[in-house]
Amino acid sequence: MKKILLNGVDGNFGSRCASVLLEKWPHEDLIFTAPTEKGLKAYEGKGVELRVADFNDETGLVEAFKGADTMILISMPFVGPRRRKVQKAAIDAAVKAGVNRLVYTSIVGAGEKDIDTYEVNDHVYTEAYIKSVGIHYLFMRDSQYAEAMVSNYINAYTNTGNVLANNMGSGKMAYISRDDCAIAAAYAAMSDWQDRVVDVNGAEPLTIAEYIEIANQVTGHHVKYVEISDEEQYAFFDSIGVPRTTEQMWAQTATNFPFCSDGMVTFGRAIRLGQMSTFTDDFEKLVGRKPLTVKEIFEHMDEHLIGQRTSTED
Repeated sequence: MKKILLNGVDGNFGSRCASVLLEKWPHEDLIFTAPTEKGLKAYEGKGVELRVADFNDETGLVEAFKGADTMILISMPFVGPRRRKVQKAAIDAAVKAGVNRLVYTSIVGAGEKDIDTYEVNDHVYTEAYIKSVGIHYLFMRDSQYAEAMVSNYINAYTNTGNVLANNMGSGKMAYISRDDCAIAAAYAAMSDWQDRVVDVNGAEPLTIAEYIEIANQVTGHHVKYVEISDEEQYAFFDSIGVPRTTEQMWAQTATNFPFCSDGMVTFGRAIRLGQMSTFTDDFEKLVGRKPLTVKEIFEHMDEHLIGQRTSTED
C-alpha cells in the first residue's frame, strides 16, 4: 500500500486530517511531520513514522519526505513572499525525494482569471509552480471556513451591538467547515485521483446576509448585516490593531488576530465581485457524504470556532 505523508500534524487543520488517516489508513503506511519534535508528541506510540520537517531547512526536507508516495502539503499560515518561498522549498524537496503525488490545500477563486487578493495570489503562484515541476497533483480549492464567520457572528452579538459589518455585499460563498476541508484532504490522499482540481465547497452558496439569517434562526439572536466599503473595512481592522500584512511579527500577532487586514479586505472584495462563488459536488463525490450545512454548524457552534492560527515563524 502506498505511503501517505502528512505535514503539519501539530496544527488545527493537520490534526483533524491526521485523525481521519489514523482511522482509515494502515498506520505503518503513514508518515506524520511537524516543524518540531514537540509537535509530534501526540502521535507517539501509534505505529506511525514521525519526522521533523523544518520548511526552512531545504536539505533536511528531502530526507524528511523520502519514501512517501503521496504528500499532503497544507498551505502555510502566513502570507506573501515567505509563504511562497517555503512552499516552493517543500515542493522542490518532494520532487527530489521522489514523491509521486502532491495534495495541496489551495483556495476557492484560485482559478479565476482576474482574481487579485492577498491570500489567493499565493495559491495561484503555488499551483502554477507545482504544475511546472511535473509532479502529479490534486489542488484542494477550499471555500471559506464557516468557522471564521461563526466567530465573527459571535463577536457581532457580544461586542458590536448585533451588527456584523463587512465588504462582502451580496456576493455568494459556499461556506464549509474547516473539519470538512481537512477530511477532504485526507480522502484525496487515500484516493486514486490525480492531476485535477477538487472544489471543496459547502452545502449551499449563500450571501453573508443569508448566512446570518440562518444563524439567527438557530441561535435566537438578532444580528444584522451591514455592507461597508473596502476603505471602511480597513479602518475597522486598523482600529482594533489587526496587522495589514503577515510580513512582520506574525507569530506574535497571530495569537490575537489569526488573519491580516489585506487578506480579509481583498478576500471580501473578491466575494462581492462574484469571484469566489464556485459551487460543485466534488466533496460528496470524494468523501461519500454531503458537507455540513451552515445550519448544522450553528447547531454545534462551540465545536466550530476558528481558534488560534499556528505559526513557527518569527
